Order: sequence, then structure tokens, then C-alpha cells
Amino acid sequence: MTIGDAVKKRIINLCYEHNMTVNKLATISGITQSTLNNITSGRNNSATVSTIKKICDGLDITIQDFFDCELFNDLEQEIK
Repeated sequence: MTIGDAVKKRIINLCYEHNMTVNKLATISGITQSTLNNITSGRNNSATVSTIKKICDGLDITIQDFFDCELFNDLEQEIK
């Protein structure tokens, strides 16, 4: 799994856990809906740390909480 895939799945899972839509998360995080939709649909595989921080703030979790998930344990090497 790539980091982009893991971030995408993590955001979708967190939305489910917090009983909210991706569009609601975008609104409360101060991120455009198109940006978050691009990340969760896989069209954008390189979410910035700044964007992830905004998502975390919207969910009231830390960045550490975001990445403390088994999705990030066995990522593929992405050096090209």
C-alpha cells in the first residue's frame, strides 16, 4: 500500500468513526471540498502535512493519532 492509499483510507475511516461525511469534514477543517474529495477518491496521492493537520484539527485529534493506525505499518517504498 502506498502512503496516498493509506491516507485516503484513514480519512474515510475517521469520517465513519466520527459519523460525518467527507464534505462535512472539509467544512469543519477549513479545506475545500474539492481538495478533500480529490484525496479520498485517489486523484491526489500527495496530501500535505498542512492538510492532514487541518483534518486532525477538524476531528479534534492529533497528528500522532492520525498516523497511529495499522494502515501505516507496512507502506511500500516510494523512492523513484
